[in-house]
Amino acid sequence: MPSSPSASATSPQTGPGSTAPVHTPEAAGPPGTGPSAAVARLFLPLIALCTAVTAANIYLAAPLLPLIARDMGSTPSAVAWLASVAQLGYAAGLLFFAPLGDSVNRRRLVAVLSLVATAALLAAAASAGTTALAGAVLVASAATVVPQLLVPLVAERAPADRRARHVAAVIAGLFTGVVAARVLGGLAGQAFGWRAVFVGAAVLTAVLGLATAYILPVERRQRRGPLFAGLVAIPGVVRRSPDLWRACVRQAGMYGAWSALWTSLALLLTEDEGYGMTTAAAGLFGLFGLAASVVAPLAGGLVDRFGAAKVVRSAYVLAALSVPLFWLGGQVMAALCAAAVLVHAALVASHVANQTLALTTTSAPATANTAYVVAGFAGGALASALTGPAFGHWGWGGVCAVAGTWLVLGWTATAVRPARTARTPRTARTAR
Repeated sequence: MPSSPSASATSPQTGPGSTAPVHTPEAAGPPGTGPSAAVARLFLPLIALCTAVTAANIYLAAPLLPLIARDMGSTPSAVAWLASVAQLGYAAGLLFFAPLGDSVNRRRLVAVLSLVATAALLAAAASAGTTALAGAVLVASAATVVPQLLVPLVAERAPADRRARHVAAVIAGLFTGVVAARVLGGLAGQAFGWRAVFVGAAVLTAVLGLATAYILPVERRQRRGPLFAGLVAIPGVVRRSPDLWRACVRQAGMYGAWSALWTSLALLLTEDEGYGMTTAAAGLFGLFGLAASVVAPLAGGLVDRFGAAKVVRSAYVLAALSVPLFWLGGQVMAALCAAAVLVHAALVASHVANQTLALTTTSAPATANTAYVVAGFAGGALASALTGPAFGHWGWGGVCAVAGTWLVLGWTATAVRPARTARTPRTARTAR
């Protein structure tokens, strides 16, 4: 782990799109330039809560697919592609907006993106067809990148020996949002309709997004170079950091496996060929995802103590065990429950380890974090896009095959790597 805040927080960076940031000290700045003590105490909890809401927006459509299909006169498997649209939109938003965290005022950017996401969610609620709904979901997901603008800030402010724990707190919020999307979204959709769920998400996004923007520390940044220079810099940042490259690929494999299973689970649980549950009952299955929120703080402590590599290896073992359990879960509910716990524990442990590594392996944490999260969501979106046809042709076994394939690709692709570059001591400690 690094022994000091990341370089982007301590010294001006040079090059295209870099900035000369002037951070007003949060505790000792002039009156009115930093948050009060009470606001400072709310900083991490509010960011975690905002993360939960935005993560829920990305997965909002997944538990509502049966209701959306019924309203649109289609079948759940025929509209399953909406889940991948949300993930692709999020990946696109990360590419364009998350690198701006290194170069623009984050308070203003967070506020603007929150309002855009709110408008898109309201448009989704008013959609008359799947095409309009997909467009609204795409825009809403692209604008819900607020957590990835804030995670580098959380890592900067955290003590060096507790950095992974602080990152894990935000990640715990993210997975709590995923659970809420499935459980509360399914229950609310059954009771009030899927459109009401999107309206409720819009209200929460506006309130929490603007509240989060308000508590952020004041930053005076003098941007140099083109606005989207950070986007252009991503390939070079990944190329110069083999540890970041490995984190990107392995999380793409892990997230793709999880996404294939989790976004398709509503089809298995609600269709007559599966368990024939109602949308509300199927949504309650998402409570097993709370395992991720419990594991996140534990994983943060393990990364701080043992390093990221050991935690990622253990996470891949858990994920590999979950795939045959998911396959058996097509017939045996107990196996499905056990698999849900294992795959969430694996995903969050891998995510905490890999994201901590991504944030500490370069001097441009926002750009590196963008590369990492985009890789993960791109892997998840592609896997989700394949699961609809796989489920339609081969049933639940086809979905499990997609998940297993993604795990194999994610691990074996990192066995052959570009030549290693010299690592700084802080990177070596994190990645050991």
